Amino acid sequence: MNAHLQPTGSAYFISPETAAAESHTLSVLVDNEPGVLARVIGLFSGRGYNIESLTVSETEHQAHLSRITIVTRGTPHVLEQIKAQLERIVPVHRVVDLTVRARELGQERPIEREVALVKVVGTGETRAETLRLADAFHAKVVDATVDHFILEITGKSSKIDQFVSIMKPLGLIEVCRTGIAAMNRGQQGM
Repeated sequence: MNAHLQPTGSAYFISPETAAAESHTLSVLVDNEPGVLARVIGLFSGRGYNIESLTVSETEHQAHLSRITIVTRGTPHVLEQIKAQLERIVPVHRVVDLTVRARELGQERPIEREVALVKVVGTGETRAETLRLADAFHAKVVDATVDHFILEITGKSSKIDQFVSIMKPLGLIEVCRTGIAAMNRGQQGM
């Protein structure tokens, strides 16, 4: 038997998990009250889970409910643990793994969009190239002076990543991203 596969004698020896980690989008419906977001985030940080994207907003004003959209990465076992632990937090009404739901509906992923504001400084030829590329990516100019633009772009995270990397050599100086908003296709709600 290989030495690196044998237990070390530690009570904490864990065999390597064979399932690959994958990115999942979770939607969490919670009471819109102080401290709820901190409890949800505390669950992730306290257990060493990473959050790749986080958005939160009140979605049902009359019922005082907010929707938290979290993109995280883990094995199927870890993702089930995260979901079960989220469901135990008192003001959480519902937790849906939108990635799993999409697959159940025969789709690869849920509908995911992100908005970014991108500030680019430039004059002359770089200014013209910035506008040309912004148009190609369907980005809108939301502010402009003689020496800079602030562009708004909406789309999948990969589109925004590509746009940001193209803008870097043209004078990109600042980026602000919203994080992912997501929902599944079809007639059924969360």
